[in-house]
Amino acid sequence: MKRILLTYTLAFALLPVYAGEGGSPPADKSLPVDYVDPFIGTTNFGTTNPGAVCPNGMMSVVPFNVMGSSENTYDKDARWWSTPYEYTNCFFTGYAHVNLSGVGCPELGSLLLMPTTGELNVDYREYGSKYKDEQASPGYYSNYLTKYNVKTEVSATPRTSIARFTFPKGKSHILLNLGEGLTNESGAMLRRVSDCEVEGMKLLGTFCYNPQAVFPIYFVMRVKKVPSATGYWKRQRPMTGVEAEWDADQGKYKLYTRYGKEIAGDDIGTYFSFETEEGEQVEVQMGVSFVSIENARLNLNREQEGKNFEQILAEARAKWNDDLSRITVEGGTDAQKTVFYTALYHLLIHPNILQDVNGEYPAMESDKIMTTKGDRYTVFSLWDTYRNVHQLLTLVYPERQMEMVRTMLDMYREHGWLPKWELYGRETLTMEGDPSIPVIVDTWMKGLRDFDVELAYEAMYKSATLPGADNLMRPDNDDYLSKGYVPLREQYDNSVSHALEYYIADFALSRFAEALGKKKEAELFYKRSLGYKHYYSKEFGTFRPILPDGTFYSPFNPRQGENFEPNPGFHEGNSWNYTFYVPHDVYGLAKLMGGKKPFIDKLQMVFDEGLYDPANEPDIAYPYLFSYFKGEEWRTQKETQRLLDKYFTTKPDGIPGNDDTGTMSSWAIFNMIGFYPDCPGLPEYTLTTPVFDKVTIRLDPKWYKEKELVIESNRAQPGTLYINKVLLNGKKFNKYRITHDELVHGQHIYFDLK
Repeated sequence: MKRILLTYTLAFALLPVYAGEGGSPPADKSLPVDYVDPFIGTTNFGTTNPGAVCPNGMMSVVPFNVMGSSENTYDKDARWWSTPYEYTNCFFTGYAHVNLSGVGCPELGSLLLMPTTGELNVDYREYGSKYKDEQASPGYYSNYLTKYNVKTEVSATPRTSIARFTFPKGKSHILLNLGEGLTNESGAMLRRVSDCEVEGMKLLGTFCYNPQAVFPIYFVMRVKKVPSATGYWKRQRPMTGVEAEWDADQGKYKLYTRYGKEIAGDDIGTYFSFETEEGEQVEVQMGVSFVSIENARLNLNREQEGKNFEQILAEARAKWNDDLSRITVEGGTDAQKTVFYTALYHLLIHPNILQDVNGEYPAMESDKIMTTKGDRYTVFSLWDTYRNVHQLLTLVYPERQMEMVRTMLDMYREHGWLPKWELYGRETLTMEGDPSIPVIVDTWMKGLRDFDVELAYEAMYKSATLPGADNLMRPDNDDYLSKGYVPLREQYDNSVSHALEYYIADFALSRFAEALGKKKEAELFYKRSLGYKHYYSKEFGTFRPILPDGTFYSPFNPRQGENFEPNPGFHEGNSWNYTFYVPHDVYGLAKLMGGKKPFIDKLQMVFDEGLYDPANEPDIAYPYLFSYFKGEEWRTQKETQRLLDKYFTTKPDGIPGNDDTGTMSSWAIFNMIGFYPDCPGLPEYTLTTPVFDKVTIRLDPKWYKEKELVIESNRAQPGTLYINKVLLNGKKFNKYRITHDELVHGQHIYFDLK
């Protein structure tokens, strides 16, 4: 291992990180890592960020620019806000440690580290600074603080961060603010270990305003220069009357200059002051853990001992380049390569590891600390990622997908339930459905079976059959089991969305039961999966909420729900975003709509009239439904290329909304290489036009017999191109859908385009 790391260091230490407007990649690009632009998705509510992180790393260190100034475009305290960084903002208040990428609810984004100069000031509204000269590449971010003439740089290891501040001559300071961040939870503790080291914890949580989903983060921070002075601060509570007259610091930030023991509170921090020479660099290290302060220190010592900033950066870039190199692309434009490799980069941020270097992690929904021999993952945004993220991991990073499935089963062992939207050992219960089922079934159907299969089935059967009062995954299971659908019992209860998710989960469970020889249960779950037909309204030609008495909800507008307005029966969308959301029974849905032609005409109308939402998960598989019908496959190819060109670009707004922990990015990746898994739990893909001349996917020999899959096309001109014929290993392939086995054993796929 030491030899490998030394090789990485030598190979990558001299590679420049790139700079440019909008984070443009360098002109001379020879490696996949050179094409990544971390600024893509950092505006237009993509909620990605340009911070430093390693693949699937616990630590991410991100510029925090969403508070403290009226000159910012967006402020976290003025509206719903879920990301520590916004590209159009201008006011920097420090680096946040441990962050979420591409999510829709505020959380984490804390432990704010800030360099300043001049007189000490600990009020972020006053110590914040404008900045320029942003640079970002995998494992690196830098800017220049114009208020202080300080250059800031950060990088990361899997569990730790390192910052390097280049100061001017004079008084300089390094601040650690524990009072601010994105989390809606409060409370922290600090303890001075030495003049150069502090340790502590901060409480995080309440993701999507779930009040009990809280958890601590522990940290150890070191500055690699002896300070001339250190101290704490704490914002004092406001007082009134005579009491206020006795305390000059009431309602203000109070400096503790002679107190060196522990301090705790809702809004506290620590400072280190120095006399610096012109151009003097001071490095700051941070280790974190979700187990203990001792483990945070262990993580820091193990991952950074004997290393400087350049070595850590070189190792981070090497890790990224190795992971990105599992898919190599040739042909296409530089812009397309940038979109592709940035999407692959975003895919590999979450889920991220939770265990410390000694294997310890916080058990699911428990105060227990447990130990894993492999990787324990966290941040399972499954309502999003069950559709394509885990399918892409299964194909290209199967060793990680296997560990994620084992993690999900361990969560069941510890908590009694598979995860729904898990975050650092807490179940937030965000969004709909029973999404672990299609993820695990899809993984098993594709040959990744090194897990406790009977335990997995037990967990799935539990959530599919328990009464609603006892059912964490399906709280409305009583109606679902007795009626075959979920009626609208409250004005905005998302009942149709709930049921449609259950149908997909039950379809996957039926296939799993059948494969395990449980035929009666397979029939039961399959029959349930067809209950979507209850919701089809012939009057409107769409799905429509049903009242408890069995009648349709009225008055009904199938377009209500656009732009996130409240909508009876549907969550984050309108009826058109959900009406074709039956990937497991496309032909049955078409029959319900009157046959092939009415189905195709109505589906095409969704695209032509702008009813398709490219950032909304329920309809992202719509383009592939055309290919279920002979002679209509060209529509899939037309729409996927049009959507790629329109919504996925190299600009900061180059993702069509929340990336949803890699879901939008995965959609782009699959379509750019020429196929898409449109039905979770079904090991099949729909073929579409690739954008590159050649794609080579490196296959893991532990899981796949073939060493690689090569996809080639004769795409010699820009614009919309259609598939004329497909050759699989030189033989004509007369289908537009391909099974997973055909794909991974195919070795070579050739698209003849016209």
